[in-house]
Amino acid sequence: MTSFAQAIRTYRGDGGSRDEFFAGVDGALATEQTPPKQLMDILDEEHAARPLPPDIYAAIRRRIEHAARMRPEADSPTGPASRDETRLQTSPGFAPPPSRDPSSGTGSQATQVMVDHDQPMKGVGDTLNSRFVLEECLGIGGMGTVYKALDLRKLEASDRRPYVAIKVLNLQFRGNPKSLIALQREARKAQQLAHRNIVTVYDFDRDGQVVYLTMEYLSGQPMSRLLRNPNFKGMPFAEVFPILKGMANALAYAHERGFVHCDFKPANVFLTDTSEVKVIDFGISRVIQRPEEETEATVFDPGSLGALTPAYASPEMLEHREPDPRDDIYALGCITYELLTGKHPFERVPALQAKSAGMKPQRPEHLGNKQWKALKAALAFEREARTPSVTQFFEEIGEDHAPSPPGKAKKRGGPKLAIGAAAVAVVLVAGAGYYFYDQSKGGEESARVAPSVPSAPSDESASGAVTPHAPTNAAPAPTVAVTPAVPATPIPELTMAAVTPVLASVPCSALVASVHDQTVDVQGFVSQKYGLAKLKEALGRVPGVKTTNFGVQQVADDKCDLLKVYGPFWTANRQTGRPASVHTRSRATRLTEGDPLIIDLMTPGFESYVNVDYFMLDGSVVHLVPNTRSRDNQAPANYTATIGTMGDWVVGKPFGSEMIVLTVTPAPLFDSARPDSEAKPEYLRAVEKRLSALAGKYGRDRVAVDIFQITTQAKK
Repeated sequence: MTSFAQAIRTYRGDGGSRDEFFAGVDGALATEQTPPKQLMDILDEEHAARPLPPDIYAAIRRRIEHAARMRPEADSPTGPASRDETRLQTSPGFAPPPSRDPSSGTGSQATQVMVDHDQPMKGVGDTLNSRFVLEECLGIGGMGTVYKALDLRKLEASDRRPYVAIKVLNLQFRGNPKSLIALQREARKAQQLAHRNIVTVYDFDRDGQVVYLTMEYLSGQPMSRLLRNPNFKGMPFAEVFPILKGMANALAYAHERGFVHCDFKPANVFLTDTSEVKVIDFGISRVIQRPEEETEATVFDPGSLGALTPAYASPEMLEHREPDPRDDIYALGCITYELLTGKHPFERVPALQAKSAGMKPQRPEHLGNKQWKALKAALAFEREARTPSVTQFFEEIGEDHAPSPPGKAKKRGGPKLAIGAAAVAVVLVAGAGYYFYDQSKGGEESARVAPSVPSAPSDESASGAVTPHAPTNAAPAPTVAVTPAVPATPIPELTMAAVTPVLASVPCSALVASVHDQTVDVQGFVSQKYGLAKLKEALGRVPGVKTTNFGVQQVADDKCDLLKVYGPFWTANRQTGRPASVHTRSRATRLTEGDPLIIDLMTPGFESYVNVDYFMLDGSVVHLVPNTRSRDNQAPANYTATIGTMGDWVVGKPFGSEMIVLTVTPAPLFDSARPDSEAKPEYLRAVEKRLSALAGKYGRDRVAVDIFQITTQAKK
């Protein structure tokens, strides 16, 4: 055990070359009898203390797994010996992004991944086909890992730009027998899409069992990095417009040639250092206009690989319907909304769930009426209601809505009508003023305002227009009775100050709201006993409320004690943009018996201590992080992690609604380790006391909580 840990520390201390390091690791694994599960714990502890390079971490894990297979009697991480009667087992610690499995996590897929780990994998420092030297890992996606690579052939030719980007097929993806076809199709399709806003793809090749794609190397950052920045709160439309134009041009070009991207998301939009926009990864796009001679679509459908990103996939994509350009328009609408506001329009909830929950996006500030109408049409859940083309969406949202100066389009008459025209111009200006004022209020009261009628003629109006006197011999003008206009009853202004006390009065709840126009949007949890109907009725009595939109989950009464302790911190976390988050893989809310429990989490922008607890239906709480085997739970700022990828926890009895709670604190939540499982009441009392102390010492803004509710069910 010691020599294995020492080998890792030696490498981090630059105590030897890469080859010497792996030789030391292999030697330790060959001689030590430490169970692989413990070796994983050691690796995770060392990695948590001082993160290893992603490729090094992944290579060590593969070596441990290989050693486990060479010793079938050992406590393999996936073998029978690692399972006991406990439903949820202890965690091996944080699993970094490189080890993430893009599959849904079923048992058969996990087995395939383990088999694939026997195959060689290239990483930083390796060379492909004696030509491409992998120098830096640029990103990891569902299909493969992208590296910055030095092209030795270009270097020999004194090329001023000798670098290329190389996508190496992930091991998990490579386990799919159709994956080689996938990358070949991607290369061919991307080569057809030659556009300045689409990344240039050079070639497709293989080095032994390693398959890869070569592309142009871009210097800059993916849009996802910009949006994930905790300080990003949105951009003015003038700054969003050129980015939107680049994305729209790329998609429109592809759609015209019969391709739908099918996985359009911020990670697939690259913002270069020269302010160019490049769309990447048409890897799972499917032909939407197939020529008669095109037959390969019947042989291979990239959509069958399931490489979708739920937060940006349209409802039709999630239902596995035939692709359509409007699927990309939905994703483009989501990205545009995020650029404008810093938030996903549906809180990153998959479209089908957002639709069933009746979620509606809030109107971004400073967006014109027609622009907002265009954006809402792009975000429509129904394909038939969605904007039919990217070009139309871009034209509608980019239209200049600035009103012309009032009266500018009106032509005055000739000299003979100068006096009368001037008087008319005054009325027009006044009327226009009312009109534009009402438009700023949403256009709902424009018919209620009428210009006042002067009670008597005057020699000179307030605007300087001269009114002629009547001739002295003219008959007296008839007296006209003028009924004063009855002023319309003003609509009360909807304010958060009026909504907040109503939400605070709801028992057994954790709720946050936002208001715009006459609409209140509510997110959170409320007890089944109180119910959504009663909540809607209570909000309907608030002055100014015309519409209520709910993204609220109902919880059983046995969750009230949990909401009482965590609710205030969950509310504060949501109100500050949810810097701390926890959810299951692919944000699945319904899990079936035998499914693995895989959890993604993210921490706020400060160093913190992470606790992940699973509140079970039987009244107990299981501590996923930390636990007796993996006690290191300290995380850097803006840390993302995945736990449970090794099949550590599987769904079992009892079945029903259960809660996963992430608690992030500036100091350890507890001074000593707690048992892996304990009774909920005792634990909640301890948590409530400790959170109060930490909030008092460090400030409430340094304590963050997120809650994710799942429903488990028996296998049919």
